[in-house]
Amino acid sequence: MKLFESLSRYQPQALGVLRIMTALQFIEHGSQKLFNFPVSADPHALSGLTMTAAILEFAGGILLALGLFTRPVAFLLAGEMAIAYFMAHMPRDFFPVNNGGDSAISFCFIFLYLVFAGAGAFALDNRRSV
Repeated sequence: MKLFESLSRYQPQALGVLRIMTALQFIEHGSQKLFNFPVSADPHALSGLTMTAAILEFAGGILLALGLFTRPVAFLLAGEMAIAYFMAHMPRDFFPVNNGGDSAISFCFIFLYLVFAGAGAFALDNRRSV
């Protein structure tokens, strides 16, 4: 259909918006662990592994939102989400809808997509010389 084919010209902008919105949601996970903001009814105790995850989520989310070092950061965050899923969610139940791992899986595959697709529009990576 012609209408949908014409939308292809907006692919870089759509990719940029996907990257930014995903990063903003991801930053919340890190800020909640680090600063209890937004306030959580069940604050996380920051052990070594949880602290590492919190820093990756907060700092990595900021870098992704800015579109800075998008591919390597997205690669690290995809790995973090895969580890988080298998360590924290999979042991509870096989099905993601039952084990609360839906968002970990979604983040993992969006980040993996960004590794291959790049930052899209609105990214500082586009201003850097590679």
